[in-house]
Amino acid sequence: MRRFLDRLYYASGALAAVCLAAICVLMLAQALGREAGILIRGADDVTAWLTAASAFLAVGHTFRHGELVRVGLWLDMMGTRMRWYAELFALGITSCFALYMMWAVTRFVYDSFVFKEVAQGLIQLPIWIPQLSFVAGMLIFLIAVLDELVAVLRKQKPAYQVAEEERRAAGDFSETV
Repeated sequence: MRRFLDRLYYASGALAAVCLAAICVLMLAQALGREAGILIRGADDVTAWLTAASAFLAVGHTFRHGELVRVGLWLDMMGTRMRWYAELFALGITSCFALYMMWAVTRFVYDSFVFKEVAQGLIQLPIWIPQLSFVAGMLIFLIAVLDELVAVLRKQKPAYQVAEEERRAAGDFSETV
């Protein structure tokens, strides 16, 4: 199971990176096309969809690797037992929030599907198709948070704490700047 989850987080991060690369390629194509008198229709729509996809698909991967903003200074000042309670509290609240977001996002996309909403830009596409990246990203984030909650309940260090300690041991203090 651990191997599957790690691959899921990695794949979502890689897919987010592919979306960013596609945005870059599309924007460069637009700029070069403008110089050559070629118009790329719908590029703005696709760029917007890719931007949303890259943001939400990256959340689970980012969370697991300790790159989201946290109050690490407070946690570092706590004793072991108090830190464990604080981690449980924070992960519990975050789990509730992520579960609610998952429900709300799924309902939002389902409503778009039921009402047959179509994108308002040049590309007439059912809007639920690009919105699925929002659902996928929130699902992966929810899984990541629950994964960390289970690890903390088992008295293991959360992956984001391990990643942060590895960065500090390697002499990388860039997140503190």
